[in-house]
Amino acid sequence: MKSKDPGWAGWRFDHSYARLPVSLFTRARPVPVASPSLVVLNEKLATELGLDVGHLRGSGADLFSGNRLPSGADPIAQAYAGHQFGHFTNLGDGRAILLGEQLTPSGARFDVQLKGSGQTPYSRRGDGRASLGPMLREYIISEAMHALGIPTTRSLAVVATGEEVFREEILPGAVLTRVAASHIRVGTFEYAAAMGDRVVLEALTRHTLTRHYPELVDAENIALTLLGAVVERQADLVARWMCVGFVHGVMNTDNMALSGETIDYGPCAFLDTYDPETVFSSIDRGGRYAYGNQPDIAQWNLTRLAVALLPLIDGEQTKAVALAEEVLAKFPNEFRRKHQSGLRSKIGLLSEEEGDDELASELLDLMQSAGADFTSTFVALTKSVETGQSEVIPVLGADSSVWLTRWRERLNRQNHTREVVAAVMQRANPVIIPRNHRVEEALAAAQSGDMSVLHRLLEAVVSPYEATPANEPYRDAPPPGGAPYRTFCGT
Repeated sequence: MKSKDPGWAGWRFDHSYARLPVSLFTRARPVPVASPSLVVLNEKLATELGLDVGHLRGSGADLFSGNRLPSGADPIAQAYAGHQFGHFTNLGDGRAILLGEQLTPSGARFDVQLKGSGQTPYSRRGDGRASLGPMLREYIISEAMHALGIPTTRSLAVVATGEEVFREEILPGAVLTRVAASHIRVGTFEYAAAMGDRVVLEALTRHTLTRHYPELVDAENIALTLLGAVVERQADLVARWMCVGFVHGVMNTDNMALSGETIDYGPCAFLDTYDPETVFSSIDRGGRYAYGNQPDIAQWNLTRLAVALLPLIDGEQTKAVALAEEVLAKFPNEFRRKHQSGLRSKIGLLSEEEGDDELASELLDLMQSAGADFTSTFVALTKSVETGQSEVIPVLGADSSVWLTRWRERLNRQNHTREVVAAVMQRANPVIIPRNHRVEEALAAAQSGDMSVLHRLLEAVVSPYEATPANEPYRDAPPPGGAPYRTFCGT
């Protein structure tokens, strides 16, 4: 399967994760597919990775399906565990293969992983395959998140396999090529801790610090230092999610990356009508991963990371717990600070006054009462500043007049021009998100063989903060009266 050309397509692989203790992974190869065809290639990302786009256009189907391995690949399936809906389970890459770590021309390092590439030792009776719809969903949403400025894994390509996969119905098969800062998860540490081998846990901790927090590698207490760094990054990440109305949908501990990237776009979606209790995932019947619960779940997951790290934090259990709790206690305030900062930008507050946080929170309450669209509300507020309009904003309804008056009075007390305030709001308020009904429209067309709808949507979502001819048709909320939107894991 390996290419004989050492420079094929520009691959420059290293394998630092595969130099960790072998208990953390198993060497495995992709299972060949019948008739691969390249559905979509992220040419801009390929160029950033230092890859030859022309070569990939011609040979990408074989490469990104796993039928052919690039030179230097040393494929492995990673082991990890996870709390899934609160219940601990041993997992691992049951349908994914890590080809290696691409070293880019800029000196960065990224995992390149095939998702849907067949069974591995961790498949647990699964077929190891993926269907086209969920892989294209991950491509769309991850690229939209990147354009929104939110840390995320990326999608390099999707290949149709020419095979069928069997779920509730027969579906076309596909493989996604995912690019990530790494695939080290909270669940990876849970797995290492469950082994009870301090050497493995310490090696994983040092590796993670070296890879994602190199400025901290000489810390006296590496485990406590790692925990603190991850707490800070996750607070920032979830705050960014909340500020664009993103609902991850399945925040299990195996879906929290220590790099601080958003990972695993299964039943994810974006808010239309603002409601903190919004749940899209068909399997989240209790609302554990509802939009408004995401900060609390993030802290719950971080607590699981802390528990895994306790043996390294201190040899005395009581002291280790106290030290970990002190770090974890920083999350709520850190999240609140990041979230409030994001909301302040969204409503144009460039100076600080007492009562600003209440002004932002009252807006959210007003939006919920009015059944207002999350994205459209902030776009309307931005336009009102741009134009100087002082009328009631229709999306908020007639009852918004008191709040709007207070907000405009607050803006007028700032020592900034309307143009400066509007510019800040424009950078914080996307005019377009991957609307759920538009995503479904693109996926349905793609599964029927029409990729044009998908490509138009992708062209639109990559410029979320500016109104362009490409995204004009995609800005509106869905028509009223539709059934509640539901998403599915696709596994």
